[in-house]
Amino acid sequence: MNYNFSKMSQEQAENIAVNWHYEGKYSFYDVSADEEDLAEFLNPMERGNSYYIVKTDEKEIGFFSFDENGGFVDLGLGMKPELTGEGLGLEFLKAGLSYAISKYNPKEITLSVATFNERAIKVYIKAGFEPVATFMQDTNGSRFEFLKMKYDC
Repeated sequence: MNYNFSKMSQEQAENIAVNWHYEGKYSFYDVSADEEDLAEFLNPMERGNSYYIVKTDEKEIGFFSFDENGGFVDLGLGMKPELTGEGLGLEFLKAGLSYAISKYNPKEITLSVATFNERAIKVYIKAGFEPVATFMQDTNGSRFEFLKMKYDC
């Protein structure tokens, strides 16, 4: 599948914030689930040049954020809700890794995932990420455990 990355527009950010809603426990990942995250996501200055929409055949399938800092990239991502759980995650993730490596040439790529999201953790491990540490973070009106993972480039 051919993945095309382009800088996220304000219209695309607003569409994701308003229309992308995940089922059950995955509603944790709705952009609107946390006021601070929502405000950052909708602010073009906060998003900067680090958020990208990913399309295949002109259909939006997800987004990535790349926070580059001195040879390291911290990755964020979201797949369109109706596409999750369909076996597309690994290929989508690999496309994001490939894009990050070609654009930033990092030594290492990291990401953080809620520990309850076993589905995503399995995909990250299949892609070559290794668990590094767990930590607690206040978000979405409560405190949650996250797993930090790394990918050596």
